[in-house]
Amino acid sequence: MINLELIKKTEEFLKQKFADSVFLKEHPEAKAYRIEHTYRVANIGREIAVKEGFDETEMVIACLLHDVAYCEEFGEDGWKEHGRRSAQIARPFLKGLDLPENRISDICYGIAVHVDEKADFPGENTPFALSVGDADNIDRFDAFRIHEALNRDSFLKMSHEEKKEYLEKRLFRLRELRGIPFSTKTADELWKSRLDFYIIFFQKLADQLERSKNVIVN
Repeated sequence: MINLELIKKTEEFLKQKFADSVFLKEHPEAKAYRIEHTYRVANIGREIAVKEGFDETEMVIACLLHDVAYCEEFGEDGWKEHGRRSAQIARPFLKGLDLPENRISDICYGIAVHVDEKADFPGENTPFALSVGDADNIDRFDAFRIHEALNRDSFLKMSHEEKKEYLEKRLFRLRELRGIPFSTKTADELWKSRLDFYIIFFQKLADQLERSKNVIVN
């Protein structure tokens, strides 16, 4: 059963860190995105926890805090350290929740390694800890990111041939990514479901593009 009191305290801590952030005050769109992403990751993490028998409260707390370091401004390539920095920020807060030390360590380790699988303190790659990064990666393939990617890459400004090449490369990469193993069966199923949605979308777009240039004769 989930401990709503601890979840509420974690939400309040996260939102206060973001509210106090000079950087996020200057970049409200980044703040809005980070909050929305964090909640999506927390919900994915909770689904994994429920199906895999992990502690729901601990998983949601870990996911809520996985990007708390975004309250700070990163230098060039500084984002690579944000997992480890988030763990550093989270640890004193977690101690205040009176969680067992071994659970604090597992939560912090999951937060620390979610970017590049590296931590700056000893820990174990438990399925629980690895699930923080799994939830984060699964959210990278949400529905809005399709629009975001097409807009970022100026898809509508491409020539017909450029669009075809773009879609071919995208589909090839998506099929490669589909085979990446995850730490639990639940995360693996969620990942494949997200990738399948993307593959179907981009394949339909490629089919539509083909029908926009030639008469298809079977």
